[in-house]
Amino acid sequence: MSLGAAPGKRARYYQLQYFYLKNGTQSARIQEFMRHGLLPALSRIHDGPRIILDALVAQHMPQVLAIVGFGSLAEWQDLRARLSRDAEYRRAFETWEAAPEQPYEDCSEVLLEATGYSPEIAPSDAPPPAPRIFELRVYHSPTWRQLSALHARFAGPEVAIFHRVGIHPVLYSSTLVGPSMPNLTYLIPFESLAAREKAWAAFAADPEWIKVRQESIDQHGQISSVIQMALYRAAAYSPIR
Repeated sequence: MSLGAAPGKRARYYQLQYFYLKNGTQSARIQEFMRHGLLPALSRIHDGPRIILDALVAQHMPQVLAIVGFGSLAEWQDLRARLSRDAEYRRAFETWEAAPEQPYEDCSEVLLEATGYSPEIAPSDAPPPAPRIFELRVYHSPTWRQLSALHARFAGPEVAIFHRVGIHPVLYSSTLVGPSMPNLTYLIPFESLAAREKAWAAFAADPEWIKVRQESIDQHGQISSVIQMALYRAAAYSPIR
């Protein structure tokens, strides 16, 4: 099956599954499970995009983040049942859980809905020579009205400014189920940490962005009141890296 969405099919929803680990055997074991258990099973039963990320800078470390895209909520709801019927996946899952030390300290899930202006996450024809850095940003808005204004700003001038300075998010979304609602959540790959720093510095100094931001504040107030950021590196075996 394709590693991206099927032709003509768009991933409208994304599950973010966070695994919070402690130093010891958990990190190596979850990598083994993701690489030889979860991803092969998804290749057999699910054609949506998937990304496996290791935290570089996050609130809890070590941490692994698995991102899986779905065409519909029914597809998302059905995935666990389909995995439970996959014998190879069940064996890998049981092996992961069977060690004396628990497989992880805690796990949480967030369900996102992609915006109409979000690109489709898909593997590139020429994968990067090394796993990229992925930055996950969550902008919490005080009200749903202000979130709508935030999306309008992104869909209008902000995305164009991003692209001009070297920021190319692969997902724009809002949380359907999860914390810090209402919010805009987006994911940005960078070739390196240096490339990230250069791009954000150019964005902050961009005259058009300074003007757009002030106009937005004048019209709607502070439409993003809390910004959360985390940095990850794609796992070497991640289908999208």
